[in-house]
Amino acid sequence: MTNPLLADWQTPFDLPPFDAIDDADFAPAIDTALAEHMAEIEAIADTPEPPDFENTIVALEGAGAALDKVLGVFFNLAGADSNPARQALQRDVSPKLAAHSSAIYANRALFARISELWDRRDTLDLSPEEARVLYLTHRGFVRAGAALEGDAAERMRAVKSRLAVLGTQFTQNLLKDEAEWFLPLSEADLEGLPGFVVDAARAAGEAAGAEGPRVTLSRSLITPFLQFSPRRDLREKAWRAWVMRGENGGETDNRGIAAEVLALRAERAQLLGYPDFAHYKLETEMAGTPDRVRALLMAVWEPARAQALSDAAEMEEMLRADGITGPLEPWDWRYYAEKRRQALHDLDESELKPYLQLDRMVEAAFACANRLFGLEFRALDVPLYHPDCRAWEVTRNGTHLAVFIADYFARSSKRSGAWCSAFRTQARRPRVETPIVVNVCNFSKPSSGKPALLSYDDARTLFHEFGHALHQMLSDVEFGSVSGTSVARDFVELPSQLYEHWLEVPEVLAEFATHAETGEAMPQALLDKVLAAATFDMGFQTVEYVGSALVDLEFHSGPPPADPMQKQAEVLEGIGMPRAITMRHATPHFAHVFAGDGYSSGYYSYMWSEVMDADAFAAFEEAGGAFDPAMAERLEQHILSRGGSDEAETLYMAFRGKMPGVEALLKGRGLAA
Repeated sequence: MTNPLLADWQTPFDLPPFDAIDDADFAPAIDTALAEHMAEIEAIADTPEPPDFENTIVALEGAGAALDKVLGVFFNLAGADSNPARQALQRDVSPKLAAHSSAIYANRALFARISELWDRRDTLDLSPEEARVLYLTHRGFVRAGAALEGDAAERMRAVKSRLAVLGTQFTQNLLKDEAEWFLPLSEADLEGLPGFVVDAARAAGEAAGAEGPRVTLSRSLITPFLQFSPRRDLREKAWRAWVMRGENGGETDNRGIAAEVLALRAERAQLLGYPDFAHYKLETEMAGTPDRVRALLMAVWEPARAQALSDAAEMEEMLRADGITGPLEPWDWRYYAEKRRQALHDLDESELKPYLQLDRMVEAAFACANRLFGLEFRALDVPLYHPDCRAWEVTRNGTHLAVFIADYFARSSKRSGAWCSAFRTQARRPRVETPIVVNVCNFSKPSSGKPALLSYDDARTLFHEFGHALHQMLSDVEFGSVSGTSVARDFVELPSQLYEHWLEVPEVLAEFATHAETGEAMPQALLDKVLAAATFDMGFQTVEYVGSALVDLEFHSGPPPADPMQKQAEVLEGIGMPRAITMRHATPHFAHVFAGDGYSSGYYSYMWSEVMDADAFAAFEEAGGAFDPAMAERLEQHILSRGGSDEAETLYMAFRGKMPGVEALLKGRGLAA
């Protein structure tokens, strides 16, 4: 029988045939696709004709189609719906894929063809996008070590293989810690919790086949528990479990992995002639150098820390009023911040949450995309990889653009966090491809028969990830290597963070924030309170983020630390981290940095992009408002459709006419007048 992963998919929109795929299909399909890809690479390298753009660069763009199909399915499922078989295969395939990649970059004949084209680039009569793809291809080979020889080349291959193994191990350790821990709650433990938290705890118990409610390490459950539980002892238990992920000793402990990863990254950079990994990594980003990143983070750190310390002093007085003599602890912050928010803004999350139904927030995200870009969404009845998933066809003026898949609910088989990925990316050469995009979140699943309710942070996350999806769905470039989100890491968050702003447009909330039981629109008084409290507790949010970003940067600047935990402590002490706030992601569970190279030395990227997103939304406000059609057209034309087909700064300048300073960011966070 034909392996369904390798067959031509006779499905709507060439979606993966999820209902026909078995876990046993993956290993042979990957092996076959790897061999096919290598044969295609060797054929390109051994072409007797002199190299030209078509027979070398375009051919490279088209090579590996089967491998892309198979791995697109496998890695999306491994992240969103893992199981022991998929985890075992991931451990097996990671070093295999690293070796495959290394063999391609080590192909001397192939690199010679690419180098010859690069040397003759001014004579090739290339379009701007073709010139960009040639530049990125040549640069990618050089940065991967293609110019290395002998022992250095051999060592580079070994380093990359080991890093692949460690990244997989780090992720799987974290998933296991998150999946196995829970805090059972008695009926007495539920006292004082709002109904939506009680419902989420009961649903978590039901999902695990347990009789009683429980707190799990899903952010959408543990965060509101820390926010509302009057039981300080239970808050401390839950908080310690949350921050100790990957740091519990035994086989799932990630501290040794982190140390080895940092050492190998430093060695990789040195093999290529860079002083450290931060210089290597940032060379291709908008920031360019560690010093520019450090300057941005510290410019934000000082006002954020001052605000956080002021807020902490007020909350410590509230702690004293409750008869607690000790200092404000990290497991107290969210609880007293919620009390303070109610006092300052008369805003209670339990009052707000019934107005933030998941289905209505999805409608809101779609409606904004329709008003801005003319997109329409038609629900699809097709097999998907999990019953919780939903899919829509995305069209404009009757023309098919993409398929959008959403996977919103937390489960033990899914890694934590939220992300946007793709089963297929947009391209026109060497063949036409339309994107299949997926948003994955970890919202609390409701009890049977009840609507899914989101926190305001959850709703913002939904809009954020949909912003990434728009970047993929509106991509309109020739080559897949520069389509969609294939951009500088510190530019990729611009579309996602920018789209968050539309959630806070009053007319959007007025239309779509409707009560789960009555169907009534959010009262104007409550809407006003929501918008007035938009920057509440921003000192805390900024400090926990910037602390993480600075630790990441210092990990990769200079010699690698022998003990990352000691280095983490030194960095935080050096910047004066408030004692009641911890890093958003401590080292043993800092998956952004240690699960792969994506955000390594690059966690600052969210803030770099935020400088632009604050300025970009201001452009709409300065024009005709949030839905100004001319600005929407400029945003699509110069950013969302262009992917990585030009330098990020060039794209932003084309949209806005200038690069922004940090002032708009500080003002948007309520940290400046």
